Amino acid sequence: MKQAGSRLSPRSFAGHALNYVFLGLLSLCTLYPFAYEISASFSSSRAITAGEVFVWPVEFNTEAYKRLFEDGQLIHAMGNTVFVTAVGTLLNMIMNVLAAYPLSRKRLIGRGPLLLFITFTMIFVSGIIPNFILIRSLGLMDSYWALWLPGLISTYNMFVMKSFMEGLPEEIEESASIDGAGNWRILGQIVLPLCKPILAALSLFYAVGWWNSYFNVMLYITSSDLHTLMLKLYQIIKQVDASLLDGGGGEGVSNSRLTPEGIKAASVVIAIAPILCVYPFLQKHFVKGVLIGSVKG
Repeated sequence: MKQAGSRLSPRSFAGHALNYVFLGLLSLCTLYPFAYEISASFSSSRAITAGEVFVWPVEFNTEAYKRLFEDGQLIHAMGNTVFVTAVGTLLNMIMNVLAAYPLSRKRLIGRGPLLLFITFTMIFVSGIIPNFILIRSLGLMDSYWALWLPGLISTYNMFVMKSFMEGLPEEIEESASIDGAGNWRILGQIVLPLCKPILAALSLFYAVGWWNSYFNVMLYITSSDLHTLMLKLYQIIKQVDASLLDGGGGEGVSNSRLTPEGIKAASVVIAIAPILCVYPFLQKHFVKGVLIGSVKG
């Protein structure tokens, strides 16, 4: 038998109902663009042009994906992107840990000036032209190191990890130190296992950034064999648009079942699909890491 006090009052019930309705509408507004892009990528040219595509594909076909994958360059570019993302994220996390851990300990000599100097870099940035001149003078043009080295560490992400580490009990480290553990052993066997949530969250942040990066690739990478997925998709879309402006003479637009809108929709699906597949496995740690790391310190 339910207690009378456990029942919601009419006002509370109405408030909960409004919350559910609002969140439901917000979810629909968030999910609909994804559903539309997926549907448009599998729909015919006529259906897209006529505005008949909403949630489900109309006149199902895969011409847009065939156009994107027809020469194998996109698969090669995707492999380049996976390599750049994996190595870049690994380097980012190594540098983040090596910077955040000592700065999170008050016993570090010169901690205050170091934090002030690092904070200064968040306010003042060099700009595109000085960075380009620096990369060229170092001989890093047409090399992935031109992408990795300038972005080895994000000051904001480093401060998030530092805040998380400051919330760890210092007694654990003191006990390990008494037992003879050195700084590297404490970091590797005690601190990092406790930092799994923030490590997962920042890894996802960095990975998404590397995966979506195309501007720096366009600036520093001249060899087409080193181009990444986003730049290759950008070039394909420009090529299809140019073919359309030329009167449809291009191979990608001459097919009556294919439009630039379909190519763009398929490009969006290809670009976001890998991240959407990875996120569910990191969601638990991601949410916890962001919440804890952003409020402590």
